[in-house]
Amino acid sequence: MQMKNSRRTFVTALAATGVMGGLGLWRSPVWAVSAPDLPHVLTGTEFDLQIEEAPINITGASRTAMTINGGVPGPLLRWREGDTVTLRVRNKLRDTTSIHWHGLILPANMDGVPGLSFHGIAPDGMYVYKFKVNQNGTYWYHSHSGFQEQSGVYGPLVIDAKDPEPFTYDRDYVVMLSDWTDEDPVALIRKLKKQSDYYNFNKRTVGDFFSDVRSKGWAATFADRKMWAQMKMNPTDLADVSGYTYTYLLNGRAPDGGWTGIFRPGERVRLRFINGSAMSYFDIRIPGLKMTVVASDGQYVKPVSVDEFRIAVAETYDVIVEPQSEEAYTIFAQSMDRTGYARGTLAVREGLTAPVPALDPRPIVTMDDMGMGGMDHGSMGAASEDSMQGMTGMQGMDHSKMESMDQSQMQGMTGMKGMDHSKMEGMDHSQMQGMAGMQGMDHSKMEGMDHSQMQGMTGMQGMDHSKMEGMDHSQMQGMTGMQGMDHSKMEGMAGMQTHPESEKNNPLVDMQTMTPTPKLNDPGIGLRNNGRRVLTYADLRSTFEDPDGREPSRTIELHLTGHMEKFAWSFDGVKFSDSKPVVLKYGERVRIVLVNDSMMTHPIHLHGMWSDLEDEQGNFLVRKHTIDMPPGSKRSYRVTADALGRWAYHCHLLYHMEMGMFREVRVEE
Repeated sequence: MQMKNSRRTFVTALAATGVMGGLGLWRSPVWAVSAPDLPHVLTGTEFDLQIEEAPINITGASRTAMTINGGVPGPLLRWREGDTVTLRVRNKLRDTTSIHWHGLILPANMDGVPGLSFHGIAPDGMYVYKFKVNQNGTYWYHSHSGFQEQSGVYGPLVIDAKDPEPFTYDRDYVVMLSDWTDEDPVALIRKLKKQSDYYNFNKRTVGDFFSDVRSKGWAATFADRKMWAQMKMNPTDLADVSGYTYTYLLNGRAPDGGWTGIFRPGERVRLRFINGSAMSYFDIRIPGLKMTVVASDGQYVKPVSVDEFRIAVAETYDVIVEPQSEEAYTIFAQSMDRTGYARGTLAVREGLTAPVPALDPRPIVTMDDMGMGGMDHGSMGAASEDSMQGMTGMQGMDHSKMESMDQSQMQGMTGMKGMDHSKMEGMDHSQMQGMAGMQGMDHSKMEGMDHSQMQGMTGMQGMDHSKMEGMDHSQMQGMTGMQGMDHSKMEGMAGMQTHPESEKNNPLVDMQTMTPTPKLNDPGIGLRNNGRRVLTYADLRSTFEDPDGREPSRTIELHLTGHMEKFAWSFDGVKFSDSKPVVLKYGERVRIVLVNDSMMTHPIHLHGMWSDLEDEQGNFLVRKHTIDMPPGSKRSYRVTADALGRWAYHCHLLYHMEMGMFREVRVEE
């Protein structure tokens, strides 16, 4: 739904963001890049940056942006590995500001996070960043203060390698993606807090319902709609903020204006993709061209040829393309929720364009996507759930044969994870008030059981009822503490995910995944079986071995949690203001395991240290600074605590971070 783009958008966007007209870099025998058309590429070791407000017009309406040196995005900074750089950042805003150098390994007081690594840059103040550049690759920088990043305080960063790179190219372009809204970000977050799906105009319709009835049947379709309604979630809610308010930018330009990178046929062109958006994932392809991925998050990877890749917020990917047969190619970056796109062009000369593809079909989130694929409500028939208030944690339940159950009095039932009710025909649950903690129960052969007096049963985790035909439970009131019972017949429960106590009965947690998987081979929602070769995390292999080599001495598991309706986000159900720091001992090697207990995708960024992603067997795959976590996923990575200080650890979706999905990591002696 890219509704606001017009010829006026084209003209005004060019005028507003002309500072980015020079993101193309000729590869030169000398490091320093200089050319008449590149006035806003800043090179060397001394830099002056000024953050201030300035008028901008992206959509045809005049607005005020927060700019760096007058532009959105800010200037391209080009450094050289091994140099020591000095950056004097002046604040001309009315509020405190900051600059964080995303993905850079540097001292904590240079990291740029107010409240952790420094106090921030006060209005009319200046802060001097000075540090040695110990890495190379494609990175970016942005404000870590409030919603300033959304308002324009971000820019690209390229660090040239001191040693020869493992690939060659003739031309070098930065392709920075971002999202712009004419709304005040504070007003935007207020809308999300009042109605979390405010910007979702892709909700399913009556027509979708009848289409699903034709393909899946009435019972399955009705059960699916009912289940989503009970969870107060929407399967089309892939992005909290959509193209209804966002205009998606490529190098600061709206789609109708477009940015052009020049090539000569037969050249190898390096494209450095940076997702500097506040909230938007992009799926990127260049119709007619293969892309060879050669770096991820600034780190070299073994080359892999793809047609398309998904870039999470804050990630970077370097690709090489070899345009030959056409005079122009479209760089097409559609938002993950398919409500709009950013566009650029590779062409042999200015003024040429290529066809823009149609947006792909709108993706739909499924129970499998959320790690809840075991739930089968398809045949719940006459079951009355009108009074099933408070039931939580029922992931994995099979209700496929619960036709005649009377559930009208099942108030307060909680913790019934993993129950298999597939043969519970005829059961009378009319007096089962207050039952809790019945995780793992297998009722698969409980035909004819009388549960009429089972009030108050709690703590029955792990019970094996598989041989309990005909048992009289009429006097089982008040049974508690039955953990540890025989699990020998509970094969179907293998692999069920456990959850921290802080998630239980938590008003900030609306769901828990019960069967999460790494999903490293999964292209992602909306990209599966689309006829194109799509990059996955499993394709990424660093060109070097595990840089540390040690086995982690301990494991830290954290759950990504949220409540969609309240638009509340957290780790382990604990928002940042109520959390304690994650404390690491200097020099130790730890394994961090992340479990996504929400239906949203989260890009998780650890400041100051590398994240070494593992495969399912614990083998090192790829070094990154941002780990994408799709719904229902469980991924692990190793971290070496080699940087003393206080570091930020958070979801890089700006509004999720601001609403609580943030922790402090403290590395101590």
